[in-house]
Amino acid sequence: MSGEPAFFELGVQDPARARTFYGGLFGWSFEPGPNGEGLTITTPTLPGGIHGGDPAASPYLFFRVDDIDAAVARVHELGGQVDGTDIEGGDADRQHHGRFKLCRDDQGSAFGLYQSPPAG
Repeated sequence: MSGEPAFFELGVQDPARARTFYGGLFGWSFEPGPNGEGLTITTPTLPGGIHGGDPAASPYLFFRVDDIDAAVARVHELGGQVDGTDIEGGDADRQHHGRFKLCRDDQGSAFGLYQSPPAG
């Protein structure tokens, strides 16, 4: 279903400190991230993640899209901006984790796009 929130991502300097803070605040559970870095967050409703080395980042909400290339084109058509590279790297990552793009709307507000990995 296109446009529904898929997950959120928190950029922090130190993921271990963030785990202590957000775990203590919200009672979230954490697992190692899919690429061995950062953390995956389990919440009662919406999954999330934490990545390190990013002290000035804002939280990102990623919206699910059926076709990330078409969604990227539409962001540009509407006056938004898109980071030019897929997050997570190569084809093997895309097959397992899907594709992600960081974007800004036409007023500069940050958000992300997410396309699920192919079935199978």
